[in-house]
Amino acid sequence: MTSAYISAVVAQCGSIIGALVSIATTWLTQHHQDESRRRAKEYTRRERIFIEFIDLSSKAFVDALLETSIKDPVKVVSLYATIGKLRLFASEQTVEAADKVMSRILETYYGPKIDLQIRPTPSHTPDILREFSERCRTELRAYDH
Repeated sequence: MTSAYISAVVAQCGSIIGALVSIATTWLTQHHQDESRRRAKEYTRRERIFIEFIDLSSKAFVDALLETSIKDPVKVVSLYATIGKLRLFASEQTVEAADKVMSRILETYYGPKIDLQIRPTPSHTPDILREFSERCRTELRAYDH
C-alpha cells in the first residue's frame, strides 16, 4: 500500500469514529432528557396525589369532628379512592401512614366529640396528617435526587 491509501483509510476511519461518537453523544443526551422528563412527570404525579389526599382527609376530618356519623359517604369514598391511587405510586410507608389517617378519621366519626368552642388541651390537639406529610416529604426528596 502506498502512503496515499494509508492516509485515505486513516481519514475514513477518523470520519467513521467521529460519526459514531456524534451519534452516541446525541443518543445519550436524548436518553438523559427523556429520563429527566419522565422523572419530573412522575414527581408531579406523586405530588398531586399527596396533595389530593391531604385535602380530602382534612375535609373528612373536620366533618368527623362535627358529625356523629357519616352523613355524606362521598367524603369517605373519595378518600378510599385516593388511598387506592397512593397504593399505585407511593411507598409502603406512605400508604401505611395514609391508612392510619383513614382509621383516625373513621374513629373520630363515631368517637366522643370535642367542643370546638373551647381551646383543646395539647393532648387533644389532633395532627392526624403529620406522619403522612413527613413520609410524603421524605419520598419526594428521595425521588427528586
